[in-house]
Amino acid sequence: MKRMLTLFFFIIVLTSCSEDVKPATFETISLNESFDAEITATFSKAEGKDQRSTTINQNIENAIVETLSIADTKSDLNTLFKDFNNEFLEFKKNFDEASEPVWELDVETELVYQSEAVLTIVISTYEFKGGAHGNDQIKFLNLDAKTGTILTLDDFIENKNDLKSLAQIHFKKASELKDTTLNMDDFFFGKPFQLPENIGYSDDGLVLLYNPYDVVSYDQGYFEFVIPFEAVDSYLRIK
Repeated sequence: MKRMLTLFFFIIVLTSCSEDVKPATFETISLNESFDAEITATFSKAEGKDQRSTTINQNIENAIVETLSIADTKSDLNTLFKDFNNEFLEFKKNFDEASEPVWELDVETELVYQSEAVLTIVISTYEFKGGAHGNDQIKFLNLDAKTGTILTLDDFIENKNDLKSLAQIHFKKASELKDTTLNMDDFFFGKPFQLPENIGYSDDGLVLLYNPYDVVSYDQGYFEFVIPFEAVDSYLRIK
C-alpha cells in the first residue's frame, strides 16, 4: 500500500510539473477622471489577482512613472496625474496670460510581443508645458512571462559586445549610411556606435529604438530598426 501511495504521489508531481504555465491575459484600462489639464492614459493591465499579475502591473506602473520627466519622487500614476494638474493650475493662476495652450500629458502602453518566456510592452508618453514642442519618448519593458519580473539586457542577451557589432551592421543598413556623407559618429554626437536603451522583442525579431536626442537631432524623431530572429537567434538567452 505504501508503495502504491508513493507511486501515486510521483504521478501527481510529474503531471503538475509538465503542465505549461498559462499565458497572462491583459485588459486595456483608460483614465476616466477629468482634469483641467489635458491628461489621457490608456494602458495594459494583467488580469487576475495572482502574484504574477500583481508583479506585471506594478512593473508597468513603475516604468510609466520612471519614463515621465515630472515623476520626481512620485510612486504611483494617480498621484502623478493629480500633481501635474495642480502644477498647471498654479501656473495658470500666476501666469494667466501665458496659460494657453493647455498643458498636456498622454500615456499609452501596448503589448507588442508575448511568448511562453517573455513579454514586451511598449510605453509611449508625451508631455507638453508650453514652448516650441512637447517631450515625447518610448520605453520598452521586457518581462519574464512566467513571473512578471523585469528582464534586463543581460538576462536575454548572451554577449552585449557581439550584439553591438551585429547591431551596427543593421544600423548602417537602416540609416542608409553608405549612401550619405555622414560618418557613424555624426549620429552619436562624436561618439562611436552605441546600443540604444530600448531593445525589445517583436514578431519579426529584436527591435532597437532610439528616442529623439539619442541620435542625430530632434527633428529626425525616433529611429528604429529590427534584427530578424534568424540573424540574432544565437545571441539570445531567452527565445
